[in-house]
Amino acid sequence: MKSCLLLAIVALFSFASTSSLHAHCQVPCGIYSDDTVLIDLNTHQQTIAKAMVQINELSTDAGKNANQISRWVSNKEEHATKIQDTMTQYFLAQRVKLAQSESNKDAYLNKLSLIHQIIVHAMKCKQTTDPANAQGLHDAIAAFTKVYTAK
Repeated sequence: MKSCLLLAIVALFSFASTSSLHAHCQVPCGIYSDDTVLIDLNTHQQTIAKAMVQINELSTDAGKNANQISRWVSNKEEHATKIQDTMTQYFLAQRVKLAQSESNKDAYLNKLSLIHQIIVHAMKCKQTTDPANAQGLHDAIAAFTKVYTAK
């Protein structure tokens, strides 16, 4: 009997500890704030930009710096993916309301277009180490922030 109870407790904790981090849990908990999420987007973009600089600098002696280059590439990919996840799971799925398409279609379509631009720029940041892509991502996030936070 004790072993069954112990097994049940272990199973419960193992399921509870397997959660992964996402932009939001998709439950209206009120914990996340738009301001925090927008700040996080900028932090991810800055990390991507720095990673690109580091990869380019370290690539001058790729043989010597292979491990560091690999780590920066992985880091750049991770932060670009976080941006894409945030834009789809937090803003697109939850915050940009479909009802707005009826009341202010132009504003709604503008937000959708900017979300798409951010996702594409994040993808381009994964594909290259061209700082222009990181700047494009920065500019798209800034444009989205301005439109999204406008009253």
